[in-house]
Amino acid sequence: MKVRAIKAHRQEPVVMDGAKGARIRMLIGPDDGATTFHMRHFEVGPGGCTPHHQHDYEHEVLVLKGSGIAKSAEGDRPFKAGDVVFVPPNEKHQFCNTGAENCEFICLIPAPKSCGCG
Repeated sequence: MKVRAIKAHRQEPVVMDGAKGARIRMLIGPDDGATTFHMRHFEVGPGGCTPHHQHDYEHEVLVLKGSGIAKSAEGDRPFKAGDVVFVPPNEKHQFCNTGAENCEFICLIPAPKSCGCG
């Protein structure tokens, strides 16, 4: 069993094209032996965003802090702390921070065969 604070995990910049001011922590992943799900913590600075991308697996997101817009083909959807977001497989999506403070969220994904972690 693993018990460790979010902030104790190494934080790295999101380096995919289109990302701006976004950082990621792998909370539970391959290094922990997690073979079914991966849990990541994202922190997006004011005016920042994750990359606009899609993939063949779903996301489940829990917004911990801040506010922003979740962009998709269906249009922009505002979100705030306490909201949950479901992104189906193959839906192009992006999370943008529209607030004045950092936006933080937990993102769960199935463990990909090769984790690009985005």
